[in-house]
Amino acid sequence: MRILHINTNDIFGGAARAAYRLHKGLQRAGVESWMLVQQKMGDDPSVVGPRTRWEKGTALLRSFLDQLPLRRYNYKSTTLFSPSWVPSPRYVFEIIDELDPDVVHLHWITGGFLRIEDLKKIKRPLVWTMHDMWPFSGGCHLTGECRAYEVVCGKCPVLESEREKDLSNSVFSRKQRTLKAVAHKIYIISPSHWLVHCAQKSALLKECPIEILPNPIDVSIYKSVEKRFARELWNLPDDKKLILFGAVSATLDPNKGFQQLLGALEKLRHSARKVDDILLVVFGSSSGPSLWEDFPIHYVGHVNDDVALIALYNAVDVVVVPSLQENLSNTIMEALSCATPIVAFKIGGNSDMIDHQHNGYLARPYDPEDLARGIEWVLYEADYESLSRNARRKVVEHFSFEKVVPRYLALLEDLVS
Repeated sequence: MRILHINTNDIFGGAARAAYRLHKGLQRAGVESWMLVQQKMGDDPSVVGPRTRWEKGTALLRSFLDQLPLRRYNYKSTTLFSPSWVPSPRYVFEIIDELDPDVVHLHWITGGFLRIEDLKKIKRPLVWTMHDMWPFSGGCHLTGECRAYEVVCGKCPVLESEREKDLSNSVFSRKQRTLKAVAHKIYIISPSHWLVHCAQKSALLKECPIEILPNPIDVSIYKSVEKRFARELWNLPDDKKLILFGAVSATLDPNKGFQQLLGALEKLRHSARKVDDILLVVFGSSSGPSLWEDFPIHYVGHVNDDVALIALYNAVDVVVVPSLQENLSNTIMEALSCATPIVAFKIGGNSDMIDHQHNGYLARPYDPEDLARGIEWVLYEADYESLSRNARRKVVEHFSFEKVVPRYLALLEDLVS
């Protein structure tokens, strides 16, 4: 069986990392798996992308060009919105024909890479893994409180639009026509129970077959190492309780919840506990506010290397993921696989991975006080060794290559047959 995964990037960003892990897991299982990307950052020969100088040059412009229609919306929010209007590059279809896959597996295809109408040009069975809400929205990747996608998009709050026939309505209509045309050959995958629930209520995907299949992780790589050694590698103090927070654009993306985390830390500073033994470590940002003299923040910058990231997860005592919306967080899965407990809000797909007070703590959504309570509980009150064992066990039993890849194989073989 030959599978071709299509994703805008190969290793940068959460969707790329998840897609690449599945690609490698299928290869390990004996599948001839390839990955087609717009921007190749790694050196894996099974990942293909732009080949000529012209293709590589225009690839750098495509994301910018795709955002041009948004210039009409001067008060647009910071939430990512993808119109997907730029025609797909010719090499995409040339490579599909050359590789002749049995199944084309779509992942995160925006950023000017694959125009939604061009799905009709792919003459193979399609599998589409939803890494966020974009496949069934009018262009936004996270809808917040908006549920217009259940009927029809328009008056988009992300665009700060008051018009029914705005850009979101146009994108929604284009997706509706395209998905109707490819309905006979497309199968949707949701990594989390939360996202499948949203998709099944959406006007665009409610008639499509949808299956829950989590993103897999290689537990032979993401595993626990000795904490003192990990702290030495990162030059972190051995006499502190370390809290880790991080993501791409960790302190700038409102959805990542940095402000909610700061609110929780403020609660901790005024609790009965002394906080002079706590250090907050932030990855995904090289600098940021130094908030309080008695509560230092250590910024470690962007971490894209697996070895460095594994050492960082092992160096800390707890990882806090205060995202406002989350599908199936790579950060949560990676940290749990390294036997590090998690504190997060009870939202999205977090409940798929975190069992409350068993391998972490699920706080009331968006409540800094309960988030602080969870951090305090993990650091000072819980049976920490038991939490760590449970964290690792959860990933091994539910999200490892050995558990997830056979389920993917069964689905792909069924589609091919």
